[in-house]
Amino acid sequence: MRYYPSLGRTLLLLWRLTGILASVTAWLTIVASASINPWFNLWEHAFSDLGAPKARLPWVYNVGLMVSGLLACCFSLYLLYVARAKLEVFSSSLLFVAGIFLSLIGVFPSSTRPHTFVSTWFFIQVWLSFLGFSVASYVTRRKVLSVSMTVLSVLGPLGALLVELLRGWPSVALLEAYGIIIINMGVLLLTLEYSK
Repeated sequence: MRYYPSLGRTLLLLWRLTGILASVTAWLTIVASASINPWFNLWEHAFSDLGAPKARLPWVYNVGLMVSGLLACCFSLYLLYVARAKLEVFSSSLLFVAGIFLSLIGVFPSSTRPHTFVSTWFFIQVWLSFLGFSVASYVTRRKVLSVSMTVLSVLGPLGALLVELLRGWPSVALLEAYGIIIINMGVLLLTLEYSK
């Protein structure tokens, strides 16, 4: 079989973009699920309610999260592929586990016993990965990325805690949306930096 360099470059480009594809897939899943469940209210519910048995077509939400988690795992493998330091390998591994937990949210929907654990641990695991990348970026002299990932690592949990202490989150969905936006920003920064 002949090797086609252009195909290899195309596949590498797609692999590089799997983090962004994971983010887009997650948001499309949420929007699609909310549109077929008109009872869903961003100010009252959790996103996971869209995958509960009481929801209309809960498989849309659950399968969407499984696909998004798989794409997140692929992105972490790309970061592992381009890693130059052991700390980058470690951080990529943490992100891979986060992708597994994202998929597990779809496997264990809202009404199941492990749901709270897998959904909470997904956010914690991403946060740990971002902390790892902030240190790894400092070690590998990627100063802009190091500062950016440090800001996101602090902004994520402390910002959420600050809102909770000052006003309280009106709903779990808004807290989740905040966390997802922080994650999307981190994924975008990682994609841009590790695509150079």
